[in-house]
Amino acid sequence: MEGVDLSFANSLRRTLLAEVPTMAIDLVEVQANTSSLADEFIAHRLGLIPLNSKNVDDVSYTRDCEYCEQYCEHCSVTLDLHARCTGDEIMKVYARDLVVSEPRPNEWVGMPVITDSLGLGSVICKLRKDQEIRMKCIAKKGIAKEHAKWAPTSAVGFEYDPHNKLKHLDYWYEEDPAKEWPKSNNAAWEDAPQDGEPFDFSANPGKFYFDVESIGNLEPDAVVLQGIKVLQQKLALVIQELSGDDRNGDADGFGAPRSPDGMQAGGDYGLNQGYTTPFGDTGGQTMYGGGTTPFGATPYGQSGWQ
Repeated sequence: MEGVDLSFANSLRRTLLAEVPTMAIDLVEVQANTSSLADEFIAHRLGLIPLNSKNVDDVSYTRDCEYCEQYCEHCSVTLDLHARCTGDEIMKVYARDLVVSEPRPNEWVGMPVITDSLGLGSVICKLRKDQEIRMKCIAKKGIAKEHAKWAPTSAVGFEYDPHNKLKHLDYWYEEDPAKEWPKSNNAAWEDAPQDGEPFDFSANPGKFYFDVESIGNLEPDAVVLQGIKVLQQKLALVIQELSGDDRNGDADGFGAPRSPDGMQAGGDYGLNQGYTTPFGDTGGQTMYGGGTTPFGATPYGQSGWQ
């Protein structure tokens, strides 16, 4: 990435990690479980199974869905899991045993991501003879800021100035820093410093290198593109708020991912966020009214600031 400053590049890195929307199992309705694992344990494992999130914009957030209050075909994908061991050998239940129910927002979202050569996927649990599990799983759209199961990446490598020309790093070494701190592969993209080259005190980093490792629910390039889109939406929302343009009617007019809504009016959080206290929009007053202290007049005999 070029043509931006360090803060902007780091904002994109944080967006890739925490604010790119994906699909993950969020609700589990247990109909039968005679395995040795508790219901909550299996539900937790199910939530960590990567699900295909291609074209996830076709899926609505449940909190924004106009058709339901909990889940429906517009804001979720239903997966059924039913396995029973009838033999004497221990039976493993895999992600491939999750069956996606129709209808769903598009043909991709909600499918378990299976990348191993045998086509089995992640192990969910093990069953002995006559043990059974039967569950209904509801996958929803979310972001990693709400829960790590919605994370699109396992890691995002971020580097700039691979030759350390800017001296932002002070390497600890025993004998030779060049041997003890080998250069990264990104060093090949920039010219190495020359011996005796004067230090430029006004220099700033100009190139930033990202290594995006997806967990499989989205391709790495799709994660980056979606991250840029989310960042654009958030910046547009800031511009909208600063300009006082409320034509969209609410603070979520650009559809950027957000955490659950705050408390509503009535002396609680959610009133004109950023400009009031938790006690409401009191026009600069304290919770006790006027400009007084909790005990009425100030020690100097005035009831407020003059």
